[in-house]
Amino acid sequence: MKLTLRVWRQKNADADGTMSTYEVDNISSDMSFLEMLDTLNEELIVKGEDPVAFDHDCREGICGACSLVINGDAHGPERTTTCQLHMRSFEDGDTIDIEPWRAAAFPVVKDLVVDRSAFDRIIQSGGYISAPTGSAPDAHATPVPKPDADSAFEHAECIGCGACVAACPNGSAMLFTSAKVNHLNVLPQGAPERETRVLDMVAQMDEEGFGGCTLTGECATACPKGIPLPSIAAMNKEWLRATRKVSR
Repeated sequence: MKLTLRVWRQKNADADGTMSTYEVDNISSDMSFLEMLDTLNEELIVKGEDPVAFDHDCREGICGACSLVINGDAHGPERTTTCQLHMRSFEDGDTIDIEPWRAAAFPVVKDLVVDRSAFDRIIQSGGYISAPTGSAPDAHATPVPKPDADSAFEHAECIGCGACVAACPNGSAMLFTSAKVNHLNVLPQGAPERETRVLDMVAQMDEEGFGGCTLTGECATACPKGIPLPSIAAMNKEWLRATRKVSR
């Protein structure tokens, strides 16, 4: 395939950015999207030009590092991570726009790389459980009802890629935060911090400058791991419960 790429180039966080146009040829439909970018960068390096900076790590859809807006969609036209998106999703002669996540809480570091450490700080504020010292408990020592276990596993699938924020017209992090809160709050192991967890994580989310949630649903549509939209309602319920309990 021969493609025209319009790529966001930005030297650093303080510099102005612009869309730069590149032509790539001999792109196999079996390539992943990141392999296609590797091909572009190889050509740029041969020409003595600065390669395009983009985030990646495992390239297996697990780490959430590959964060690109492709033709206006977080992670591109398929419901998957960018690293698992293949060029068969595009046609020969296509023009592809490639941009970084757009959110005030995700400042651009360089080109397509953004700083998502705001997510780390949200997790640090409450995404943990009490860890008593001593030997590890036996398996199944703490019974967990299957519906609760299923819910915990569903929310634990969040990889923190930030697609929910990028897709939200308000730049909200509610889906991410709700996944981290609900993952632990439904389990007995998370009970000791149940109230402080949701209050602290929501407070940190607001402090980071993410937008407010208006339940447009774009976050759940873009999530590559399928975190459901009702997760937000469940977190709101937890927050109200905690607020009432703390205020007594």
